Amino acid sequence: MTSKIVGTDRDLAAWLGDIGESCTPDRLTRELDRLFAGPDQSVLRRAQVRLEVALAPACYYDVISGTRLGNIFVAASERGLMAVNFGIPEAVFLSSLKRGVKGRIVRSGEQTAEIRRQIVEYLDGTRSSFDLPIDWTIMTGFQRKVLEAALAVGRGRVATYGEIARKIGRPGASRAVGQALGHNPMPLVIPCHRVLGSDGSLRGYGGGGGIRTKAALLRLEGVNLG
Repeated sequence: MTSKIVGTDRDLAAWLGDIGESCTPDRLTRELDRLFAGPDQSVLRRAQVRLEVALAPACYYDVISGTRLGNIFVAASERGLMAVNFGIPEAVFLSSLKRGVKGRIVRSGEQTAEIRRQIVEYLDGTRSSFDLPIDWTIMTGFQRKVLEAALAVGRGRVATYGEIARKIGRPGASRAVGQALGHNPMPLVIPCHRVLGSDGSLRGYGGGGGIRTKAALLRLEGVNLG
């Protein structure tokens, strides 16, 4: 027996013996075709986005009120610390989080308790270094290298932008190092305030209060600014 591969609608009609008859589908057939064709691509994409948000790890945040720097906002994922900021309203902090976080943003004192405790101890002068996991996934590879180098500068010490650039193997990238430190998402914990210009000047500081805060933090750590 010879079999024939059915390809086109006309082939199918011939195989069914319907050649010469109208093959226009009736209304029921058209509706069934529409239903079984499934949703269009825009509907599928919206469903996919909602699923990604639902499955993404949550981001937890809270505030430390009444510090010498004012209210300090902190945020963390399941991987570790994501953000520290101060000198801004809570709405601005949350808006910046939403731009970089896919999952839900939930206020939680429990999930941020250790972060808040260590920051309070640092500002009280009873803690010289932080022991917190950091979520590096929110940073570029270059920024991570810069911030890891800054993290290695201990309390009471300073480094220059040029020294950080050389430490990461990019001796000509002092300006890029400054930009990466200026966008440090977690000042205090990653001590970008300990990095100075080659002449010992404070240069810029991305945290609330700018250079004034940078100088205050260095004095808190016992650095003689002259």
